[in-house]
Amino acid sequence: MTETASESSAAKAWREIVARYQTPSVKRAVWQLISTLVPLSVGMVLMYWSLSVSYWLTLAIAVPTAGLWIRTFIIMHDCGHGSFLPSRTWNDIVGWVTGILTATPYSHWRREHAIHHATSGHLDQRGTGDITTLTVKEYLALGWIQKVWYRIYRNPIILLVFGPSFLFVKHRWPTRGIAGRKEAWNVHMTNLALAGMVTLASLLIGFKEFMLIWLPVFLLSGSAGVWLFYVQHQFEDAYWRGAPEWDYATAAVTGSSYFRLPKVLQWFTGNIGFHHVHHLSPKIPNYRLERCHRENPTFQKVTTLTMRESVRTMALRLWDEESGRMVGFGHLRRLARERRARQAA
Repeated sequence: MTETASESSAAKAWREIVARYQTPSVKRAVWQLISTLVPLSVGMVLMYWSLSVSYWLTLAIAVPTAGLWIRTFIIMHDCGHGSFLPSRTWNDIVGWVTGILTATPYSHWRREHAIHHATSGHLDQRGTGDITTLTVKEYLALGWIQKVWYRIYRNPIILLVFGPSFLFVKHRWPTRGIAGRKEAWNVHMTNLALAGMVTLASLLIGFKEFMLIWLPVFLLSGSAGVWLFYVQHQFEDAYWRGAPEWDYATAAVTGSSYFRLPKVLQWFTGNIGFHHVHHLSPKIPNYRLERCHRENPTFQKVTTLTMRESVRTMALRLWDEESGRMVGFGHLRRLARERRARQAA
């Protein structure tokens, strides 16, 4: 049996497994909304109260509040996949509201994210809804200015510190070639709603006070969100293939990591660490991902990353076609030394 045929057989078995976990629960979804949005509101109120005590206290409260912001984004994320609630209409309503709360145009983001799922790990269809990743050969073929730019882009400080602000600005404009009339309208309406929220909050508590509360929550949650997305696709043995070898199901399971987080962080991040299961079936609600992973040993054999191991992934920058793995820029220096050694011999 060929490798492709084997992958197709495995993919069929995987799909049969995940089908059992794809039914949304109104009860669990409503409880998740209450247990997320109520504490998020309380966190914001406490941050405002703490301004009169100490801004250090405000920043301390911002940490769990940012976690609740991430959890709110995950709810929007599930709505975008149509998996949070049984009703498509209610998925869209909740998605729009949580999108505004997290400064994300729901319909536009949903379109881009769907492309990410459809092309994850595909070398010939990179560039939408993902972190730009070049192969070793592609990088070596660049001019020096382009190489410097890529090195800057892939720097962890740029990705984690400036990445969230870049995404915030990016989300204020429809993406050409992707956004249709509906998505463009959604972007503009989201911007209008955000402007209204900022204006109302400024009238109630003051613009400066609003920014002192909103900015740390936005930056902390944004950095954590970029980090989560990075770790779940940018590990050493991640799956990258070109046509015709690329396979959706195999890319989902082997191209997405299981990020094993402490229970409290798993709660704040809406179980998104079970990313291999989510990519195989985006129709599984976040509140059923852990059960699917736990009850099926085949999903426990994927790449598993702990918090400590995830830090090492930040050194990975390029996909090496020859070894079939992600490598850092140090790999290029080794290649150069080997080439000089062969020339000397």
